[in-house]
Amino acid sequence: MTAERMYSSVEDAVRDLYGNSVRVQTKRPVSGGDANDSSLLTLSDGSRIFIKENSAGRSSFFAAEAQGLSAISMTRTISTPALICRGCDRQRGRSFLMLEYLEGRTKIPDYWEVFARELAEMHRADTGRFVTGGKYGFLNDNFIGAGEQKNDPRDSWVSFFVECRLEPQFDKASRYFSPTEKARILNLMDRLGDYLTEPAHPSLLHGDLWGGNFVTGNDGKAWLIDPAVYVGHAEADIAMTELFGGFSPQFYDAYGQEGDLDPGYEDRRDLYNLYHLVNHLNLFGGGYHSSVMRIVTRYSG
Repeated sequence: MTAERMYSSVEDAVRDLYGNSVRVQTKRPVSGGDANDSSLLTLSDGSRIFIKENSAGRSSFFAAEAQGLSAISMTRTISTPALICRGCDRQRGRSFLMLEYLEGRTKIPDYWEVFARELAEMHRADTGRFVTGGKYGFLNDNFIGAGEQKNDPRDSWVSFFVECRLEPQFDKASRYFSPTEKARILNLMDRLGDYLTEPAHPSLLHGDLWGGNFVTGNDGKAWLIDPAVYVGHAEADIAMTELFGGFSPQFYDAYGQEGDLDPGYEDRRDLYNLYHLVNHLNLFGGGYHSSVMRIVTRYSG
């Protein structure tokens, strides 16, 4: 799906893409998340590039990110930074992903409303090219943060959410739960079909849509970054926006007019976010146990 070139070093990439005489002039660290080393490269011809780097063993993370950004871009609905290239420098033990550098321009006046409308358009886009052998899932497994994300195809959204989202996370987190809590979790898995609904149509999701995973692009609009894409129910994306503080009220008002929230969404929101909370439990430890069990207890009866 992705068309970006692969290179064996940053220097080789710069020479091939910008000319034999072009070199990296400066490299300045910038904010870009805790998982990777992020920098602004300024080249001798004045070009600027955003680069993420990590160990060579994390090359698959960058491959998944590139594929996710490419999938979003293919919908022609909401912007993402352009993919320049990726690579793996085996001699230095480093993998990297080069992306378009965003200047951080001033937001347009109707920033949140446009964000909501463009996200709703993405959620309505055709998803046939992103899944084979089913309606929900994705072409490949990928990552949710640093955690692995299973994307096996399913024809049922409820089955996909149970078997490819909650069950793998709860299996990894088994050590955190008592026998009584495990019984509650199993009861919840059996009852999810009573709460979740099948969507009117499958949607391409960003998959990890919290406040740190969108930025203001060079056009003053919201652009998506750091995706964990898959095809699912649009409500799951909106639920994630509400997990850590929420977006502007204007965003939700506009999405409510444009998007695919079925009646009763508020009663399902915490179930969608249970996936992210158990993932955080697996990644960051027991501090998330109580949040997970509050939701399990509420829905398991």
